[in-house]
Amino acid sequence: MHALHQLLKDLKGYKWVNLTHEVNDQIPIYHTFNPLQEKQISKMEQDRVHSLEYTIGSSHGTHIDAPSHFVEGKRTLEDIPQNERFLPLFVIHLEDKVKDDPGYAVTVEDIKDFEETYGQIPEGSFVAFSSGWYKRFDDPDAFVNKDKEGVEHTPGWSIPALEFLSRTRKVTAIGHETLNTDSGVDAAEQGFLDAQYYWLAEDKFQVELLANLDQVPAVGSIIFVTVPHIKDSPGFPAEVFAVIPNN
Repeated sequence: MHALHQLLKDLKGYKWVNLTHEVNDQIPIYHTFNPLQEKQISKMEQDRVHSLEYTIGSSHGTHIDAPSHFVEGKRTLEDIPQNERFLPLFVIHLEDKVKDDPGYAVTVEDIKDFEETYGQIPEGSFVAFSSGWYKRFDDPDAFVNKDKEGVEHTPGWSIPALEFLSRTRKVTAIGHETLNTDSGVDAAEQGFLDAQYYWLAEDKFQVELLANLDQVPAVGSIIFVTVPHIKDSPGFPAEVFAVIPNN
């Protein structure tokens, strides 16, 4: 058997976990976008072909954000090669902290605690924040979790944590289960998505609205991020999945 065929056979012997939400016109979306729209182009009974045309936002559902999403002159989606989107996956599980504080933001101390248990996160990795928030995806109100003043109490990353991952650990990408990189409380206080701006200004990509991270172990997995090639796109809905250890 050829070496690459054997590699594929070996990979198929592991467990594969879907990290992607279904996209429809009822899902939570960022307030600047419109819901998914669908138009029938041809019908099977009339044209012998079933075809649809979709109007979809670049940040609908599970999606990749290229650096150009927030920073002019940085890389667009087509500038991120395939081998930069298939990476070793490390998952920081903070579901308990988010349960106690829905607006929790990942800290440098959280990352160091993770490394104390699992070892140092290597350069070139994908680091995901598992908050359990994806379970709210089918309830848009619970997902944005606004208080009486309109502040969203949702989890995210702190800028010091992102700086540590980018400049000290030199990871390639991050991911999370929420609509934004920032916690909702931090975004309200800042008046902008400063953490998201910080990460994309590092010329690194991220994946938002991940699902099923609680099924992925802290270490030992691989993440795959697949996207269409659309010229100059700042991001797009993606199919994301992980291959994880069988144990």
